[in-house]
Amino acid sequence: MSEVIEKVSIRITINGQSYRRKVEPRLLLVQFIREELGLTGTHVGCDVTYCGACTVLVDDKPTKSCTLLAVQADGCEILTVEGLEQDGELHPLQKAFSENHGLQCGYCTPGMLMSSMALLAEKPDPSPAEIRKGISGNLCRCTGYNNIIKSIQAAAREMAG
Repeated sequence: MSEVIEKVSIRITINGQSYRRKVEPRLLLVQFIREELGLTGTHVGCDVTYCGACTVLVDDKPTKSCTLLAVQADGCEILTVEGLEQDGELHPLQKAFSENHGLQCGYCTPGMLMSSMALLAEKPDPSPAEIRKGISGNLCRCTGYNNIIKSIQAAAREMAG
């Protein structure tokens, strides 16, 4: 016997656009973002909050979207990596990651960028130790982190003007 799951109505603003949808109560936010909205920049890595590839900003706080239900984000404002680019221009963090070789395979990059956004909003001129702490919830298996730290420092300088 198949169980019928009643859908729940949610309203979420993602990258400045408001969405109203009916979703299953067990739908993860990462699935909503990727499958319902087609925003595939948010990556699915480990599904257990370990790797951070799925990190988005929920009401300006870095959040691992693989363990947050879409219904829990009802009424929230979410920023994904797609929302960083404005009017065809890359965000200074995106530019810095490219120019300073802060990525290799790129799988962790969306989550790193989103965690870095939150860090720089809180600490506009972070030390290397503060950067390490700020991105500690994001794993990179390729870079060794040195160029990621350089990238975040370069973006901080650019954003400071």
